[in-house]
Amino acid sequence: MRTKDEQLFAVIMNFIDSYTEENGCSPTVREISEATEISRSTVQRYLQELIAGGRVTSNGRRSYVTDTERLSRRDFIRVPILGAVSCGLPKFAEENIEDYVQLPAALFGTGDFYMLRANGYSMIDVGIASGDFVLIRRQSTAEPGEIVVALVEEEATLKRYYPEPERRRIRLHPENKVMDDIYVSDCEIQGIAVKVLKDL
Repeated sequence: MRTKDEQLFAVIMNFIDSYTEENGCSPTVREISEATEISRSTVQRYLQELIAGGRVTSNGRRSYVTDTERLSRRDFIRVPILGAVSCGLPKFAEENIEDYVQLPAALFGTGDFYMLRANGYSMIDVGIASGDFVLIRRQSTAEPGEIVVALVEEEATLKRYYPEPERRRIRLHPENKVMDDIYVSDCEIQGIAVKVLKDL
């Protein structure tokens, strides 16, 4: 295979990797062509050769995955940042995705995660300050004493979860000695806090 051919393969694969990292999805043939200034027919032909050679996989739609990206997906988890959660009085949870972060699976494990930005100081005694990012494992149940994202009447808050079935209520406990517990008749568990990421 000629040297210039390998260079074109590298240009196309590098663009797929950089586009996927920036946008969270792979580019179309048209986008590859426009960005690399390689004709669409040449891009299509080279992609077919890359797929045939096992260097790129595709499901036939907008999904080209290079070897580099495939290895990266095994080593990292891609987590959406969903906005702020109250660490004071309950506050409406922003569901719009602000951005994505890549986290090493070796440190954080695998699963269905999302990240929220803490707002307030009710969890300061466990090291969660306003502005910190809290990694949440998405699940709808929790054990007593776990730190949860609790949805109460369309408002979300980060607190320790203590069900009190004998009193037909749930106690949401702030980790701040100057703040009082919140008592509710019911709440929806939206996830469990597993890690805190902060600037030093």
